[in-house]
Amino acid sequence: MGKERKRERGDRERGGKEARRGRTRVRRERGTEQPRHKSCDFTKRAGTRGRTMKASVGLFFALALFLLMGAVLTQRLRPKKPTRRPATTRRPPVVKPARPAQPARPAQPARPAQPEPQEPTDFPPVIFGPQSVFRDCPRECLCTPDYPNSLNCENRNIRVIPVIPSRTHYLYLQNNYISEVTAEAFVNATEVRWVNLANNRIHRIDKQVFGKIPALLYLYVHRNQLKEVPQGLPSGLEQLRLSRNRITKIPAGAFNKMGNLTLLDLYYNQLSDSDLGKNTFKDLKGLVQLNLAHNLLKKMPDGVPDSVIQLFLDKNRIDDIPKNYFKGFNHLAFVRLNYNQLSDKGVPAAVFNFSTLLDLQLAHNQLTSVPLFNGHLEHLHLNHNSIETINGTLICPHSLHVDDSDQSTVPRLRYLRLDGNHLSPPIPLDVIMCFRHLHSIVI
Repeated sequence: MGKERKRERGDRERGGKEARRGRTRVRRERGTEQPRHKSCDFTKRAGTRGRTMKASVGLFFALALFLLMGAVLTQRLRPKKPTRRPATTRRPPVVKPARPAQPARPAQPARPAQPEPQEPTDFPPVIFGPQSVFRDCPRECLCTPDYPNSLNCENRNIRVIPVIPSRTHYLYLQNNYISEVTAEAFVNATEVRWVNLANNRIHRIDKQVFGKIPALLYLYVHRNQLKEVPQGLPSGLEQLRLSRNRITKIPAGAFNKMGNLTLLDLYYNQLSDSDLGKNTFKDLKGLVQLNLAHNLLKKMPDGVPDSVIQLFLDKNRIDDIPKNYFKGFNHLAFVRLNYNQLSDKGVPAAVFNFSTLLDLQLAHNQLTSVPLFNGHLEHLHLNHNSIETINGTLICPHSLHVDDSDQSTVPRLRYLRLDGNHLSPPIPLDVIMCFRHLHSIVI
């Protein structure tokens, strides 16, 4: 019995296996059955497990987000408690003793407003010099032991003149920004002999200044803004330079008792004929050089001292010279009349024929002929006129047939300038024959 059961069980198992094989074959023929492997079962199991883990992680993050939002809402709805500072102990106030009442001060008058500086509004700072061995040396100046009598204050951007030490003989204040000269700075400067105030902005000089410096010999105030000649000048003054100012007036008596003055320079101002009276230069008995060039003169100035050696009248509007103007000049050697309006009509024939004349300059005028001159003349400037011809026989101071052995009779002309006229070379022979000392001719 047992063997039969075993045999039946084996037949059933074989039948089942054959039936399964048959079904599998049918599926394969139809193309619907896929091979099954153990790896496929493992993949399925792994996919199921992964999906389960993803779901768990998502649920965890959703829960965390929910809790975070709840915490935020709770914080917003909870009222804030006011923060209290710890109590501090206050010190009791200190009671100061009352001061005795002071009497009221009298009201002070209001100070006048200082005028604003004129152009330029910005001045450069003052340049201070090094410390000096002289205690009285101003900080703005330079005092050296090698020149104890010199006070060098030039190029320091000074606007106010410092107090001048009493030992000063030579005072240099040029190239600064000084606008006026007052007497306070010269209280102790009684020995000053030389003052240079050139190239500043001086428009006023107090009369009392020169009373403090009676020993002054040289005063240079050129390149400033003066409108008139300073008054009260020392009688011992020897040189006065006032060129390149705005002078339109010479006060009456400005040069009184100044017999020692040798140089008066009024070049490049605005002086006219009415500003020069007959007595303007009356007391200048020792005058050597008078410079009135570059002004507004239309005629020769009156009252020029006969001691003058150099007379400069360039760049004016002079068109006429009186016939006897130079009569009485015993020392006049240099006459400059360049850049005027002189023509043959305004120049008398023998006006320059005086023996002391050595240098005559008539350039840039309207002359058409060479004026007569003395045989002592050495330099003649006639350039840039309208001269067309030159006749040596007419202009020769002496006869062409004079004896050569007597050198005193031979004209002394050495330099002749004729360029800028209507002349052309060669130089006429009679000119060469007359002026035998002639070294240079410009034509």
